[in-house]
Amino acid sequence: MRTVAIVGVGLIGGSFGLALRKAGFPGSILGVSSTGTIESAIRCGAVDRGASLEEAAGAADLVFLAQPIYGIIATLEKLKPLLGKYTLVTDAGSTKQAISEAARANLQADQFLGGHPMAGGEKRGVEAGRAELFAGRRWILDVNSANQDHPTTRVLRKWIAEFGAQEVVMDAATHDRLVAWASHLPQLASTALASAIQDCMPAAQAVAGPGLMDMTRLALSSWDLWNDILETNKPEVAAALDGYIAKLQALRADMAREFENGSGFAAGLRK
Repeated sequence: MRTVAIVGVGLIGGSFGLALRKAGFPGSILGVSSTGTIESAIRCGAVDRGASLEEAAGAADLVFLAQPIYGIIATLEKLKPLLGKYTLVTDAGSTKQAISEAARANLQADQFLGGHPMAGGEKRGVEAGRAELFAGRRWILDVNSANQDHPTTRVLRKWIAEFGAQEVVMDAATHDRLVAWASHLPQLASTALASAIQDCMPAAQAVAGPGLMDMTRLALSSWDLWNDILETNKPEVAAALDGYIAKLQALRADMAREFENGSGFAAGLRK
């Protein structure tokens, strides 16, 4: 693998470039993003230079799509005539079914490897990127018979291990069901808690400790990014919300009763 193209050089895309360099990748890293973003990415060492999508797709052995979900889908719709014969496309999208469907409609089966590094933060932009972002995190891959023997697939998996990430293989539907609980539900719970305090008891912030900061940190995340995530995973997110709301209602019901048999108000959580 001699050339990598990163499309969308923000927090994840920039961190991917920085992680490649830290792990010893000796090749060229091209960035496809706005002029200002590319200038910042070059300064921090995440990419070597900017390029158009046409140039980057034609030159790269690996194209890493790190845009918001609908941006990834739009790029997939443009890529087929631009790619080199042996180029592999992977992505970092937070939901996988909609992206996988777009890839199947626009690319050959062995040209696309769906991915999702379970890493990020409430801050956006390449300036927030860091080479260690993926260390100790899971990196989900939708490896199948069509792409597992692609030479760049093997190289990418090696680099993911070099980043210190833990590879997890699962299909797109399973991914979306699990991350609805592990990622999307915590985001919504954090947002709802922050909104409830702001609307109902803003004075509580004057006495807040680290617990409240920990619980509401995710609420600082960009809503335009999360809009794509929630829009493309509605059924699974709704199911996760239903499960969480049921537990909150059980807690409330327990608090309304006298403690019986020493069960306490958390009895509803154990049902």
